[in-house]
Amino acid sequence: MAEKTKQPIPVTILTGFLGAGKTTLLKHLLTQPHGYRLAIIINEFGEVGIDGQLVVGADEEVMELNNGCLCCRVRGDLIKTLADLQKRQKRFDYVLVETTGLADPSPIAHTFYLPQLQEHLRLDAIVTVADARHLEGMLDKAPEATQQIAFADIILLNKTDLATPAELQHVEQRIRRMNPLAKIHRTHRSQVELAKIFNTRARELGTPLELAPEPAAHGEPGHECDDHCGHDHDHDHGHAHDHDCGHDHAHGEPCDHGHDHAGKHDDAVRSFHILEDRPLDLKKTEAWLNELLNKDGEQIYRAKGILHIQGVPKRVVFQSVQMMFDVEPERFWNPGEKRGNQLVFIGKELDEAGIRAGFAACLADAKA
Repeated sequence: MAEKTKQPIPVTILTGFLGAGKTTLLKHLLTQPHGYRLAIIINEFGEVGIDGQLVVGADEEVMELNNGCLCCRVRGDLIKTLADLQKRQKRFDYVLVETTGLADPSPIAHTFYLPQLQEHLRLDAIVTVADARHLEGMLDKAPEATQQIAFADIILLNKTDLATPAELQHVEQRIRRMNPLAKIHRTHRSQVELAKIFNTRARELGTPLELAPEPAAHGEPGHECDDHCGHDHDHDHGHAHDHDCGHDHAHGEPCDHGHDHAGKHDDAVRSFHILEDRPLDLKKTEAWLNELLNKDGEQIYRAKGILHIQGVPKRVVFQSVQMMFDVEPERFWNPGEKRGNQLVFIGKELDEAGIRAGFAACLADAKA
C-alpha cells in the first residue's frame, strides 16, 4: 500500500458551460461504485447540490461525504487548496476538480504542471459537458464555451434527447473541426460509463494519437465508424455535405476563407493536421517547434503528434498546451509498421500556411 502512494494521484477536471449538465455528472459519479477514494474540489457547495450527502461536523473547508469522499471548496488559490488536500493524502487516491460554467480550463490545467504539484498529482483528463441542443449558440456567443471544447480530452454531448439526429450530427461535425483529439460520448442526463471518465491517461505522451474520420465530402458515401472514432454510439450516416470550394486541402480539411461548411460557421477556433511519410531532421524540427511555440504559443491551444525522425529508431511523441511543451522518444517502430509523421494543431486564428511551411522545411530532404 505504501508503494501506491508514491505514484502521482490522477486528477480529472470537469468543465462545461452553464446548464450543460456538469453538476448532474458530478452527482452521478459520486453515487457509482468507482472504487476510488475521491477528493472533490468545487467552487461553491451551493452550485453542486450535494448537501444531503454531507456529514455534519466536518470542518469549514473540507467536508466528508457519507460515501467516504472528501469535498472542499476552492477558496483563493487552487495551488493552496491542492496543497491542503495533500496533507490528507492517505484519505484519497483520485481528485475531481469541478469548475464554474464560465471557467477557461487552460490555467487550471497548467496548475498541475507546476513542479510543486507534478510530483504528487498528474492531470489525467479534461472532461467537458456540452448541451447538444444549445452548444452551437454558446460557441457563437461565449468564448469560454469555445475554450472548454478546444481544451477537452473527453466531451460528453449531453441532453441528446432534446436534439434530433440531424442536429446531433451537425454539432458533432462542428466539434470535430475544433478538436479532433477529444473522444465524444453522447449522453442523457450525464449518464456515462465510469471507465470513460476515470484514469483515461488522456494527457500522457504515450496515449495513442487517434484521429476521428473526416466528415464525408459532397457526393461521397458516409464513412464507416471504426475503433478510432472515439464515439460510443451508432452513427447516422447521412452526413451534412461540405461545400466543395475547389481548393486542395490536406486529408479533407476545411478551408478557412469564408465558406459555410456545416451550415453557417467559420470558427476562429479550429484544428488541422499534417500527415507526412518522409522523415524529419532532428535539429531542424527541435528549432522549429521551439520557435513556433515561442511565437504562436498563445494561439496554439493544443498540439500533439508522432514524429518520424531520420536516424532515430523510435517514434518520437510530443504535445503542448499553449506555452508548455513536452517531447520524448516513445517506443521502437514495430517491424512492418508504416513510419510517418502525424501532427494535430488546435487553436485560435492559426497561421496554417505558416505552420505547414515550417514543417516542410524540417524534412530531412528539404533544402536549407
